[in-house]
Amino acid sequence: MDDPQEFEELPPEKLPLDQWHRDHGARMVAFAGYEMPIQYEGIVAEHEWTRSKAGLFDVSHMGQLVISGDGATAALEAVLPANLSTLKPGRIRYSLLLNETGGILDDLMVTNTSRDGQEEFYLVVNGAMKWDDIAWLREHLPDDITMNHLDDSALLALQGPEAAAVLEGVFPGCTDDLYFMQGTGLEWEGAMIGIGRSGYTGEDGFEISVPATHAEKLADALLADARVKPAGLGARDSLRLEAGLPLYGHDLTEDTDPVSAGLGFALPKSRRETGGYVGHGACMARFEDGGCAQSRVGLALEGRLPAREGAQVFAGDALVGTVTSGGFSPTLGHPIAMAFVEAEHAHSDADLHIEVRGRRLPARVVSLPFVPHNYARKGA
Repeated sequence: MDDPQEFEELPPEKLPLDQWHRDHGARMVAFAGYEMPIQYEGIVAEHEWTRSKAGLFDVSHMGQLVISGDGATAALEAVLPANLSTLKPGRIRYSLLLNETGGILDDLMVTNTSRDGQEEFYLVVNGAMKWDDIAWLREHLPDDITMNHLDDSALLALQGPEAAAVLEGVFPGCTDDLYFMQGTGLEWEGAMIGIGRSGYTGEDGFEISVPATHAEKLADALLADARVKPAGLGARDSLRLEAGLPLYGHDLTEDTDPVSAGLGFALPKSRRETGGYVGHGACMARFEDGGCAQSRVGLALEGRLPAREGAQVFAGDALVGTVTSGGFSPTLGHPIAMAFVEAEHAHSDADLHIEVRGRRLPARVVSLPFVPHNYARKGA
């Protein structure tokens, strides 16, 4: 019989900025295999500061991977539905890892970092899934394609309407001609820094990949600007919920497909036609069937009592869905939730009820996002 100690959960790892967070008053919790800051001043205060100024988040638990080699574009297109052959260097695209039945193994961001004729892509995958993703990619990518896990790098997210002005103060000129879903690289203090104009809050912002050896220096440089305050996981979650962005392991799982999840945009028309990626057939069958049995929707609740993950959704006496994410919206002043509900009840303004603590609370289907995105799009 196997030694049961072999299967005991390992203690959470520490982030490169672990002591920095503690010195700044963070309350730390275990998350995705790491000790992570959930809040400093308070979740609502950090949420509102990010909406009006700039919040600094440490997302170093995420997996940072570099895929390179001759044929890397074609190799990645065999495992991702994204059209990478049209993705220009310096551009970023949202994509998915799918299984053979079209189930979502993870969602991720991919940046074309090719240069000097060498094919290269930078991937950011979810922290809780990164080891599974790495194993899955090693199994499915050709042996002559190189995959490097940047486990010696930190990842900081500077988010909010003042983020660009703050970043200019540290890296002058870095935001010139850099718009939403674009990335660049530069040298700073003897280290190479990668900057992508993207994020998970719905606000304008940047994700900055930095060697762990330089992470504290960079965090201090950003925090020296009075427009910046540190923000934790709590505010990151409430911000992404207001932005209508799904969270893997909650709104997305291996049992969820892109069509019912409202992520059809991640399956571009050209790839739907040509296929050639894992899960293509199953996804196309759902498109051809004219829809799915359930769809991801936004729900607005009355009162102040929030509905949490797992709460049941009813239409009359009929159980028609389940909440996958929920909480109180500081921006809107009322509870909101995302849920998968039966397709016939997924239309706008459908009147439903959510069972919370033994009570049926009125809920109305609303369009996502709950709070409009404020991305710095080119030409906007």
